[in-house]
Amino acid sequence: MSVRPPPANAISSWYPHADLADSFSIPLSQDTSRDIRVLAVRMLAKQPAFVRMLMSVRDTVMAKAGVATSTDIGRRVDGKDRIGVFPIFSSSPSEIVLGFDDRHLDFRSSIAIVRSASGDVLVATTVVRCHNLLGRLYLLAIRPFHVAIVRAGLRRAVKAT
Repeated sequence: MSVRPPPANAISSWYPHADLADSFSIPLSQDTSRDIRVLAVRMLAKQPAFVRMLMSVRDTVMAKAGVATSTDIGRRVDGKDRIGVFPIFSSSPSEIVLGFDDRHLDFRSSIAIVRSASGDVLVATTVVRCHNLLGRLYLLAIRPFHVAIVRAGLRRAVKAT
């Protein structure tokens, strides 16, 4: 479900001047892990076939425009703590922040457990700041896929394994 970006998460300072700031949430059942790294790995590390196919198309097309491919990102972060190709910027017991900076855009993604009286939810927030026209065009092209990928990732994260 689409929700407002949480005001108290670690990337809230990125909200002003963002070209994209969105959040999606999913309830955590009683038997779902509350280990934020486990949830983030489930969400990001093993992508389904449709995401791998989209990333392959994205990498092929965007490499011609000088945008970093998934392989390029992976090489740049070799040796750093990461999930999938994305380096971890910060981590706490309830939130992990991942992201990447490039010449066209910078992004941060927060995966956080938000506790409330009605129960815990997992919230994925993405914030993007574009630096130029290519970054804005790229964001426009990938936005519909971004939403589908995040929602599918949240469902994987809470699925019992």
